[in-house]
Amino acid sequence: MESDQRINGVPVTEEQIEAWAAEAEAGFDVDALKKRGRGRPGRGAQPSQVIALRLTEEELASVDELAAREGTSRSEIIRKALARFAA
Repeated sequence: MESDQRINGVPVTEEQIEAWAAEAEAGFDVDALKKRGRGRPGRGAQPSQVIALRLTEEELASVDELAAREGTSRSEIIRKALARFAA
């Protein structure tokens, strides 16, 4: 029986499902999985906290302009500002 399930537009076959099941039953190498580079890179030894921050359009435009001039991200500009403020 052929599945109508797809991953990134590619049909998932019964053979692929059986291969995934066999891999799972054999067990996974956790260290190898951690090295795959999925997600954003870590910023330290512990997971980072994600926070919500409300800015006006003018504030956000200023942050974006500075980030563009420095060739960095909004987040990095905000982290630098917080570090300077806390110093």
